Amino acid sequence: MPRKKAASFEENLQELEKIVSRLEGGEAPLEEIMADYTRGMELSGKCLEALKKAEEQMDILLAENGDGSVTEQELIIDNK
Repeated sequence: MPRKKAASFEENLQELEKIVSRLEGGEAPLEEIMADYTRGMELSGKCLEALKKAEEQMDILLAENGDGSVTEQELIIDNK
């Protein structure tokens, strides 16, 4: 059985936005609200992790030298 491909940042964010909309609607039963909240927290963590990784990569790319100049480095994206 092949493994399911991990969702991208954009896919996770889109699902999170749908969950937020449902929660803001306030018309779902408590069980669904709790399930949505749990899934939303999981997705939020994944999105924050992806953003932190991207920020760290940008920090490396934009590392300043002591004289104020910027050294460009190759961006290596790890698509795991």
